[in-house]
Amino acid sequence: MVKENKLLAEVRGKSVLVRTTDAVLASKARPVVVVTGHERNRIENILKDLDVVLVHNPNYAEGLSSSLKAGLAVLPGDIDAAAIVLGDMPKISGALIDRLANALDIAQGLLIAVPVREGKRGNPVVWSRRLFDELGKLEGDVGARHLIAAHDEAVFEVRVEDDAVFFDVDTQEALALFRAEAKVQKGA
Repeated sequence: MVKENKLLAEVRGKSVLVRTTDAVLASKARPVVVVTGHERNRIENILKDLDVVLVHNPNYAEGLSSSLKAGLAVLPGDIDAAAIVLGDMPKISGALIDRLANALDIAQGLLIAVPVREGKRGNPVVWSRRLFDELGKLEGDVGARHLIAAHDEAVFEVRVEDDAVFFDVDTQEALALFRAEAKVQKGA
């Protein structure tokens, strides 16, 4: 049995990745950079009509850090911060990304904005440019959780009211749950 590409999985006529990308485009964040890897042509095809910068990471098999580096490398020099958004988080919103970006306060040393619910940190995370070099040194299939811990004094926690910041489509079960929720919402 061929495993379905979670990013291309359709939910009520729209792929998981397009749903996530639409949420980012609904924010004030620009440019919106999408890093491709596996099934590059299919991914680029579904995003071709959206206002995004497509960057291919030929080293995607090396893990998340290689995609992070590819995305950071193309950001214009005048960008103050970047929201790092995982492509499989279709429940996030543009309003959340804006709240996170607005929480940064470079003068006060608040360089990282993280969504939090009931004491648990989620995604996406907004990073000040001051930390881009450290993000660029990450290796392997790891996120930046340890950098957040290392810069705990620079973290601003943005309280959120729902679990969208914890939901990603990492398993077939999560995809089935998302499809079931979307079906219920359609009927409501």
